[in-house]
Amino acid sequence: MLPLIAVIAGACNTFAFAPYHYWIVQILALAILASLVIRTDRAKTAFILGWAYGFGSLVSGIHWLFVSMHQYGGMNAPMAVTAVVLLSLFLGILAGFATGLTRFFMKRWNATNTVTVFFIFPAFWAIFEWVRGWIVTGLPWVVTGYAHTDSPLAGYAPIVGVYGICFVAAIVAGAIALFFTIGRDHWIKLLTASILPIVVILVAGQFLRHVQWTEPAGQPIQVRLLQGNIPQEFKFTPEQITTALTMYADAITGKQADLIVTPETAVPVYIQQLPTGYLEHLAQFAARSFSHIALGIPLADSPKNYTNSLVVISPDDHGKTGQFGYRYNKHHLVPFGEFVPTGFRWFVNMMRIPLGDFTRGDPLQKPFAVKDQWIMPNICYEDIFGEEIVDQIRNEQEIGNSQPTILLNVSNIAWFGNTIALPQHLQISQMRSLETRRPMLRATNTGATAVINAQGNIQATLTPYTRSELDVTVQGYHGSTPYIRYGNLLILAIAVLFLAIGKFASRQR
Repeated sequence: MLPLIAVIAGACNTFAFAPYHYWIVQILALAILASLVIRTDRAKTAFILGWAYGFGSLVSGIHWLFVSMHQYGGMNAPMAVTAVVLLSLFLGILAGFATGLTRFFMKRWNATNTVTVFFIFPAFWAIFEWVRGWIVTGLPWVVTGYAHTDSPLAGYAPIVGVYGICFVAAIVAGAIALFFTIGRDHWIKLLTASILPIVVILVAGQFLRHVQWTEPAGQPIQVRLLQGNIPQEFKFTPEQITTALTMYADAITGKQADLIVTPETAVPVYIQQLPTGYLEHLAQFAARSFSHIALGIPLADSPKNYTNSLVVISPDDHGKTGQFGYRYNKHHLVPFGEFVPTGFRWFVNMMRIPLGDFTRGDPLQKPFAVKDQWIMPNICYEDIFGEEIVDQIRNEQEIGNSQPTILLNVSNIAWFGNTIALPQHLQISQMRSLETRRPMLRATNTGATAVINAQGNIQATLTPYTRSELDVTVQGYHGSTPYIRYGNLLILAIAVLFLAIGKFASRQR
């Protein structure tokens, strides 16, 4: 019965994320889990409860993977369902380790409920949420912290990042769980050990949201983001390729802007396969209109070496064929979509996904300049990995180059259909803006194409699954947040410190 409660609590997490945004649900669901953990007597039982919770959260939050595998990948429905379930079970086990270790050390140290929920549980919860961000190349989707882009806890993002918010959210959840273990006649303990910490954390987070960690840099630029709305099931057919090339060429050259951006693989063929004069036409427009064109395109450097790339055709290219002022190659590739993990070729062969084995780009790549602004791109789900983005910003600062002032994400998540994956990905981009205090531009095929300001708020957006353009003026920002300086090291250090304090407090008792 208790594992079923944990599964349901985990599944309810989905309502805390976009498009629903009921962030309080995430706190309450985690409070239920924390309450179950401190009430059980065995670490094994706590492990099972955490695993059940993690499975419920993941299978509900990433169910849209079924669409990409079945509807667009051609995998049969039972196998696609099985794949989603097995992935959720595999990653959900990390939540089991968090709760199992919490109960183990609670018993080993003879820790009180108060010490457990304030020091042991938040530390292990944050650590294993972080582990999910890198194990098997990482899938930190629907990580606890992403539910709080619009909550008071968002104020902690520039300091400790999304995993730090996981830590803080676990403290709040633990305080709620503690409330129901304290007798109502102990009102002073109720106030000091439960209610007061919750109020302090929420008020402090709300205050931190108004701290200006960065400042405007240079003059704003005029940006035009293109949303082609090319149906994924037809994207790579010869007829649709011709239609897409014509549509994007007309859209790009239709109006001047300082920066014009197309989605990921907006050009779905290699340069060698483009119609004669296609790139020259775009380069000539860039030269006469002083526009920078950021074009999503796969590039083949050799028959066995090709990349998922973004190239920039700048006014300085003077209409030369294949001469790009800038090139960015995606480096964090999608397993089973952009590369084949060892031993899983049989699984990929069950799907019909083109362009499935890319070469990785370098982890650290330079930004490109548009007037006063420096643009740092990332492609598709690379923006899930906030530590990699701040690594690039910090690297540019340390070597003395012009630091990135605007982030840019180009995506094609039409692979997941008209599902909650689209608003969830937009919410992830909001977290990157909150962590770095820089605006984020998003150009996508089907949505969500948007501009997010440096405070993590959506400045403008297009309706998903429409063919349209987003014209907006964007102000870049420079400077460093604590998260840019230290990345995830800060929250990991805090987690270890809290475990040490928990052990010390238990011994003193």
